[in-house]
Amino acid sequence: MQEKREQKGLSLWQIPEDLRAYGEGEILPRYANADPAHGPAHVRQVLANSRELLEGLEVDPRMVYVVAIYHDLGIPSFGRKDHEKTSARLLREDPALGRWFSAEEVETMAQAIEDHRASSGREPRSLYGKIVSEADRDIDPERIVRRCMAYGRSHFPQLTGEEQVARAVEHIREKYGEEGYVTLWLHCPRNQAGLDTLRRWLATGELEEVCKRYG
Repeated sequence: MQEKREQKGLSLWQIPEDLRAYGEGEILPRYANADPAHGPAHVRQVLANSRELLEGLEVDPRMVYVVAIYHDLGIPSFGRKDHEKTSARLLREDPALGRWFSAEEVETMAQAIEDHRASSGREPRSLYGKIVSEADRDIDPERIVRRCMAYGRSHFPQLTGEEQVARAVEHIREKYGEEGYVTLWLHCPRNQAGLDTLRRWLATGELEEVCKRYG
């Protein structure tokens, strides 16, 4: 059902068919070797979330689409460290985008990708950066826990089950807790509600039990 909802959302973008074919035929498959938390399913979710945030914003949907589909592209080839920089570089260096965008538009999209990480601590320079940042947050509490546990199993297989849970709880506290570094740049009731839920789970200890379900 979720996949059908995402596909329906993408069909409403009014993205040129050849651009969408390039994005989903040439770019999206390059995420196949990424860790489960940053693979094709995550990118499709960010695409769907980005589309939902467009209402009332004066932006070019084509650029929103490209930013979303490239935003983590550096991870499969270069890893998670500094991936906002490697992903932006891959976008800048892709000559195919010249078919649809000016050099200035390409630079704006690259800057949006550079600005998208919650841990950057700075406000994105454009609406495109704010959109992808908010879309990438995707503060669905259950999904965040599931992705966090999957990332831990993939990157720290030596940890015991209890250690995986402790790692996930600490990461979620650091990012989403009352003193966490996540900032919501756009009005998004769904993300605010999800953030409130995560903070409640942290305060009550319920988060550990949720993590164990995905251990």
